[in-house]
Amino acid sequence: MYVYLVFTKTGTWLSKILRILMKTNYAHVSLSLEESLISMYSFGRIHPNNPLSGGFVQENLYEGVFKKFSACECAVYRLKITEQQYSALSDEILRFMVNRDCYKYNFLGLFAAGMNVPLKRRNRYFCSQFVSELLIRSCILTSQNPPELVRPTDLLQIESKEKIFEGLTQAYMAPVKLTGVGTGSMLDMDL
Repeated sequence: MYVYLVFTKTGTWLSKILRILMKTNYAHVSLSLEESLISMYSFGRIHPNNPLSGGFVQENLYEGVFKKFSACECAVYRLKITEQQYSALSDEILRFMVNRDCYKYNFLGLFAAGMNVPLKRRNRYFCSQFVSELLIRSCILTSQNPPELVRPTDLLQIESKEKIFEGLTQAYMAPVKLTGVGTGSMLDMDL
């Protein structure tokens, strides 16, 4: 079993600023439980045209920000995990999905992290904070830094990951056909 980490470079103003400040190509990270990446989970724009409408998002490469910025660059990595880790991660994602309206984007925490100051705010996350917290809670990742200080560049340093793709999101999408039918898992349900 695998969990997939998807690092992306979109054309949003926040992405451009973060790439400059962090000196990295990828400013956003999502995670997925399926290689097709039809369902990815992160914190980002809820409405693609409104940069201030941030929160928990179920993303895919066909809609939202990825549709608006269709020439996104991405790097996709996979981590081998146990069934127990997969189950724990699925439960964590489901908890976020059920309570999605309670969560907001952690803009203040993002900028505090840039100054190396951990700022944990109740029900507020930025993308790498969310991904790292779920990986830690699921016993997939151990980190010396609290999730409030984890950046996408830190997640790129995970040694046990395996790169399976790097290029334009459109190229990754090419072999995948969106049929409108999920894999049948609980996470495919629109809660």
